[in-house]
Formats: sequence, structure tokens, C-alpha cells
Amino acid sequence: MRMASSKSSQTTRNIIIACLALWSIISLITIVVWATSPDMKGASQCRAELQALQNTFDTEKAVQAKNKLALEEMVRHGWANQTKLLSRIDQLNDQLKQLNLSLEACQQENAALNANITSLENDIEFHKAIEANLTAQISQQQDLIENLQLNLTQVVSKLESCSAQTKAAQLLQLSAEKQQQACQTRNQHLEKQVTKCKQQSKTESTHESQTVNDGPPGPTSGTAMVVIVCISLLLIP
Repeated sequence: MRMASSKSSQTTRNIIIACLALWSIISLITIVVWATSPDMKGASQCRAELQALQNTFDTEKAVQAKNKLALEEMVRHGWANQTKLLSRIDQLNDQLKQLNLSLEACQQENAALNANITSLENDIEFHKAIEANLTAQISQQQDLIENLQLNLTQVVSKLESCSAQTKAAQLLQLSAEKQQQACQTRNQHLEKQVTKCKQQSKTESTHESQTVNDGPPGPTSGTAMVVIVCISLLLIP
């Protein structure tokens, strides 16, 4: 690519130089033809015109030389600029390749991200369904908990009632046991009194038997007193 540009610049330079040379030749031919034309002119006028044309030619030649130098300088600058531009083009081509690679990687990453987004959307829908199911289950569990709490309250009330009844029964049992102990104590006391009365009765009977054997029968007031004392002891609480 650089060789083709170099050849093109050299060709352009040669064409410009050829054009300037051709213009110079044409100018000289025009001057010669004009000078040799059979017009009725004076020698001094011809010399003046020739001198003017020579001056013009010299001026044009100097301008042409300056232009040639300027063109050569422009060509050199063009070569330098072309070299810089070619280097810059190579850099830009490298950057473009890197950008293309980065773009391809970004496209692949974008495709992967789109796939991940699709997967995440599916996961979100799945979790929404799970959440709805869990919400329904939680509602059912809450209803069940409320029913269980109501049943538990009823059971606690029944347990409290049973506990109160149990305490009352225990109190009644304790009172009954105390009454039973009191009755047992009373029965023991009564048994002792009856035994004592029986012993007294036997003693009285023996004494009366002895009295009968020793003399006439007397009044039975002693026996009656013993019976009254026994009945009184039985009636004492």
C-alpha cells in the first residue's frame, strides 16, 4: 500500500514538472514567433517588447522555480503526512480489530446475560408460585392454629374446672378422713365406756347375788342406776 502511494506521488510530481517545462517551451515558441512575425515594427520597439517578454519570462521562471520548490516541499510534506497517516491507519486498524474483538465478547456476554435474565425470570415466576402456595398453607395453618388455640382454651378451662373439682374432692376427702378419725376415736371411747359399763354391771350383779344369798331381796335401784349411766355415756358425742 505504501509503495503504491509512493509511485502515485512520484508520478504526480513528474506530471507537474512536465507541465511547467511544456509551458516554458510554449512561452519561448510564442516569443520567437512573435519576434519573427513580419509586422511593421521598429527595432527599438521590438527590443523593448523583447526585453519586456524576457523580464516576464525571467519573472515567470523565478515564480516557476519557487512553485517548483514549493511543490517539492509540499510533496515532501505529503510524503511525511502520508507516512504518518499510514501509521495512524495501521493503529486505527489495530484498534478496530480490538474493538471488533471486544464487541464480539460483549455480544457473547450480552447473550449470556439475556439467558441469565430469562432463567432469573423463570425462577421469579417459580418462586412467586411457591410464595402463593406457602401463603395459602400459612392461611390454613393460621386457621388451624386458631382452632387449636380455641380447643386449648376449652381444654384449659376444663382442666381448671377439673383441678378445682379435684381440690374440692381432696378437701372433702380430707374432711371425711378427719370425720372418720373422729368417729373411730368416738367409737373407741364408746367401746371403752361399754366395756366399763359391762364390768360395772358384772360387779353389781355379783354384789346383788351375794346380797341375795345373805338376806332377803332388796330393791333393784343399783341396777337401774348402772343402766342409766351406760345410756348417758352412749349419748355423749
